[in-house]
Amino acid sequence: MSSDSPQRCGLIAVLGAPNAGKSTLVNMLVGQKVAIVSPKAQTTRARLMGIAIEGEAQLLLVDTPGIFAPERRLDRAMVAAAWEGTEGADAIALVVDGKGGIGPKVMQILDSLAGRPEPKILILNKVDIADKPKLLGHAARLNEALAFDETFFVSAQTGDGVPELKAALAARLPEGPWHFPEDQVSDATERMIAAEVTREQLYLQLHAELPYASAIETEKYIERADGSVEIHQQILVGRPTQRAIVLGKGGARLKEIGSRARAELSRITGVPVHLYLHVKVSPKWEDDRSLYREIGLDWVE
Repeated sequence: MSSDSPQRCGLIAVLGAPNAGKSTLVNMLVGQKVAIVSPKAQTTRARLMGIAIEGEAQLLLVDTPGIFAPERRLDRAMVAAAWEGTEGADAIALVVDGKGGIGPKVMQILDSLAGRPEPKILILNKVDIADKPKLLGHAARLNEALAFDETFFVSAQTGDGVPELKAALAARLPEGPWHFPEDQVSDATERMIAAEVTREQLYLQLHAELPYASAIETEKYIERADGSVEIHQQILVGRPTQRAIVLGKGGARLKEIGSRARAELSRITGVPVHLYLHVKVSPKWEDDRSLYREIGLDWVE
């Protein structure tokens, strides 16, 4: 690190509708995976901070759940977490799916942001697969609806435009000491990361088959004397038919989920991981206050 310029540190809230690519963008800005991604909408549930470095600036990127019209208690908790992620932000970055265009969910977010004092950055994502002429139209329409301070066109998937975005975000941060060590990339606990990695595999392998209503509870996270980690988790589903889907024929699907999650966790932790999974039918899991704490959400009536 150079001492020629002062340190900067600040919080940037990353907002957007479900599937806009917020988590992929945060991962790209950080330079490694800190948030799970999947084709399934509303993959991100809890507020998660990714920590990125740009020169003398430390960017605290709050990856929030997608904002949508909540119907169930879990939905309300997720949307509440998204808006709580904007509290105390030095800037708000709105990520819009450049391919999908502008829908009612995006317009509702714009209405909620109107009148807020924070600098607002518009990020049109997925430019690698979007129709280029339409992108300019989207940008014009969105800036007419809300006066953004800056607009960026990026692909979180390929990294196109991300360095310019990162530099611009860093320049907006206030001067001040860093809040985290230079090598820390997230504020998530080990237990939370373990649960998220398994949930990602659940979504990736059962995207079309398993309903959204499932959760992972990390029951034990033990650091063994030999340096390896032992993790016990239960996959919560609402009905016996969903349990059968997760297990697969002869337990084959569950074994594959565990194998891939174990490999990913070993890569993240840098040590051997012993992962033990079992599936539990819990029709009322969405009403379990302790589980909300486990997955990083507040209880919302």
